[in-house]
Amino acid sequence: MLKRRLEKIDTLPAMPTIAQKLLSLKIETFDGESALLKLIEQDPQLSAKIIGLANSPLLSSSRKTSSINGAAMLLGMSRVKSIAIGIAAISALTQMPQSKLNVTELWLHSLTVALSMRAIAQFMPEQSRPDDDQIFLAGLLHDIGYLVLSYLDTKLSDQLHEQICQEHSTISTLEIEQNLLGITHCELSAQLALNWGLENNIVSALRNHHLSDFFHNKDSIDNTLAVLITLAEKLLPSFGATNLEKRIGQQEWELLGIDPGKSEDIYTSVNNQIEHAKQLTI
Repeated sequence: MLKRRLEKIDTLPAMPTIAQKLLSLKIETFDGESALLKLIEQDPQLSAKIIGLANSPLLSSSRKTSSINGAAMLLGMSRVKSIAIGIAAISALTQMPQSKLNVTELWLHSLTVALSMRAIAQFMPEQSRPDDDQIFLAGLLHDIGYLVLSYLDTKLSDQLHEQICQEHSTISTLEIEQNLLGITHCELSAQLALNWGLENNIVSALRNHHLSDFFHNKDSIDNTLAVLITLAEKLLPSFGATNLEKRIGQQEWELLGIDPGKSEDIYTSVNNQIEHAKQLTI
């Protein structure tokens, strides 16, 4: 069974070298910032994607840039770091045999979720709002479990996506995953994050972003990032997960400290993300 295979840590894909280096860099110093920008500049594809994001009206001012230094000025160093890690991780796992997994669609969904999480977070009280770098990293990696599955077992991944296409109207994707794999993409994502040594709040967000228990237990572990992912996915076309409740209730907004009366403004802000994100696909 796939779940037992995952217990052997060497069956999981290793963190890409560039992502390892990016994670280890401390950007609180000038030397750390310089090393980060130099590392990104050495990867032309990574550089191009970050510059493209910096030039998007969603993430920066009306100014444009053609350099990584300029992108860092517009985006901020911590956000550049988290976006670079997310892009490097996803890009490395897309270098696999041809499969039924639509990598471009997955990237578009992950990017739009990250952008939408940020849009929702802007309506939270400042003192409880997660940092942008945490939001982007959690959003970009939340569905990386689909890539893990394709990496580990392309045939099983193909079988999953075939069943999703055939059965999504009668059973949720999470149930299909559990029945076929004995595990969901959420847990696959979390296992990879654990293997890579990512922070506990990122691991928790990846594992719990389709669970609803935290909506009813305000004393539970801080799952703010998971709640943000959940709400973003309710407002966006889903990748994989179907038959989920799409309406966001007052309690869910209030759990993040958001005035439910602001919901229409949030819907408008999130809807603006989709068309812009389509310009930034891999």
